[in-house]
Amino acid sequence: MRTLALALAALTPTLLCPIPASAEAMLPPVQRVGGLVEEKSIVELSAMLATGTATSEQLVQSYFDRIQAVDWIGLQLNSVIAIMPGAIEEARLRDAERKAGTLRGPLHGIPILIKDNIEAKGPVPTTAGSTALLANVTERDAPLVARLRAAGAIILGKTNLSQWANIRSDNSVSGWSSVGGLVKNPYALDRNSCGSSSGSGAAAAASLAAATIGTETDGSIICPSSINGLVGFKPTVGLVSRTNVIPISHSQDTAGPMARSVTDAALVLTALAGSDPADPATAEANARKTDYAAGLSPGYLQGVRIGVLKDRTGSNARVQAVFAGALDWFAAAGAELVEIEDSRTGLDGLGEAEFKVLMAELKADLNAYLASTPATVKARTLKDIIAYNAANAVIELAWFDQGLFDLAESQKGLDDPEYREALAKSKRLAGPEGIDKLLKTHDVRFLIGPSNAPAWVSDLVNGDHSSGPSQSQLPAVAGYPHITVPMGYVAGLPVGLSIIGGQWQDHDVIKAGYAFEQASKARVAPSYSQRADAVADPITK
Repeated sequence: MRTLALALAALTPTLLCPIPASAEAMLPPVQRVGGLVEEKSIVELSAMLATGTATSEQLVQSYFDRIQAVDWIGLQLNSVIAIMPGAIEEARLRDAERKAGTLRGPLHGIPILIKDNIEAKGPVPTTAGSTALLANVTERDAPLVARLRAAGAIILGKTNLSQWANIRSDNSVSGWSSVGGLVKNPYALDRNSCGSSSGSGAAAAASLAAATIGTETDGSIICPSSINGLVGFKPTVGLVSRTNVIPISHSQDTAGPMARSVTDAALVLTALAGSDPADPATAEANARKTDYAAGLSPGYLQGVRIGVLKDRTGSNARVQAVFAGALDWFAAAGAELVEIEDSRTGLDGLGEAEFKVLMAELKADLNAYLASTPATVKARTLKDIIAYNAANAVIELAWFDQGLFDLAESQKGLDDPEYREALAKSKRLAGPEGIDKLLKTHDVRFLIGPSNAPAWVSDLVNGDHSSGPSQSQLPAVAGYPHITVPMGYVAGLPVGLSIIGGQWQDHDVIKAGYAFEQASKARVAPSYSQRADAVADPITK
C-alpha cells in the first residue's frame, strides 16, 4: 500500500500525487521505466541536453515516470515524499534558455531532489517527516536551493527522511516518517536505507533524480550514502548555508550532495557552496569555495600518505575483507598506507560532550526555526511539538517514543555553563586533539576506514539494530570534510569507504575520493531484490 502521505492528500494535495490502483497493472517492469535517465550521470545528462538527444522537460518527465513506477506503486521504495508542481514549467524555461544560447553551468536543466527538511518555494510543505508541519508552506527557497536554481538545476521534489532527522528517540527506526512511511533499500527491499537522509540515499541509488541533497549532523549523509551504494559528501561546516533548513545543531549541521559518482557530487557541491549573511558559520565560504569538479585525476593518490584507521574497522569479518581489498586499490594507485592503531586514545568523553551539545542546541535551534514558520503552523516550539505528538500518538508515536525530545526540552539553554563546557570539549577532542593530531602525528594527508556495515533488516517493532564500524563522529563534531565512496559489497549489500581530511580541505578529500573511485570502479547498480542474498562468498563486486 501507499504511505501515510496518500491518506493525508486531502490536507496537502501536493504530497504524493495519487495514481489510480488500476494503473499498477499497466505499469511496465521497473527497468523499462524512465530508461532515458536510469543510471545516467550528470555529465551524461548534460551531454544529452547539449546534443539535443533530450530536453530538460523530457528528463523531468522521465524521472516523474520512474518515481511513480518505482517509488510510489511498483516497489514502493517510499523515498520521495512530494514532487514540485512547477518542475515541468521550470524545465521548459531552462530549455528555452539553452535554445537562446544561455547556459548557467553544468547543472543547467538537471533535475535534483532535496531532503524534506530543506525549504523550497512552491506549494509543497517542508515537514521533516512530521504531520505537525504539514502546513509549513513557507514560500521561501533555502539559500542552498536558490544556489541550485541559479546554477540551472531543477528542483524535482522532496525526499523522505528519518523523522526529525533521527533526533526524536533512541529507539527510532531509520528511514521512517509519519508523512512518508518507511524507506526501502534498492539493493534489498527488506533492508534499511539508514538515516536521516534515507530518502535521498534510496532515491539517488534508484535513479529517481540525477543527484540528491541530504543533511548531516552526525552520519546522516555518510551512512545512507554508504548503505545505498552512493558517493556522499559532508562538507566542512560553514561551506554550505543552513538557513531555512530545519535544524538540530548549529555546531554540526550541514547539507551536502549524494550522487552515483564523485564527479556528480563535486558538480553539485560547486553550486551549493557559498557565504550566506544569515548564517555566520559561512563567513569564509566565498573565500574557500572553488570548482570542486576541477583537477580530478586518477593519479592524485600517487605518493600520498594515508592513515588507515585499523582500530575503527569493526568486528564484521566480511566488512574487514572488503576494506582489505580497498587498501590494495590505494596501494595500486600509488598511495603510501600508514597503519593507525590508537586513534581513540585521549578522546574519552567525546560522545557524552557531543550528546550534551546536540540536546541543548536542538531545543534552541528548533525553537528559533519554528518561530519563523507561517502562522498556519500551530506548533511554535519544541514543547508544542511534544504535545502534538502526544495528542496524535496513533500516527506520530506509532513505532517509537520521543524520549530525546523530552530530554532536549529539559535543557537550560545556550548560556548554560555545562553546555558551553561540553561544546568546547567536543570541538577540542574531535578537532585539535582528534583529526588534526592524527594527521600531524602520523604525517598523513587523510584518514580512511569503512564507512559503515551493510544495511540491516528494517524492523518497525524493535527499531534499528545496525552494527559495525562508523567513521562519522570525529569529522561531524569537528566540522571537517568527509566523503564516502563505494568500495565493495557484502552479500550484494553496498559498503562504503570513508576519507576524512582537515578543515577546509574539501577539494583535496574529493580528489582523493575520485582517485579511489577510478582505481576501484566498485559501484554496481541496485538489484531491487526482495531480500539480501545470503551467499557463501562474503564479497561480491
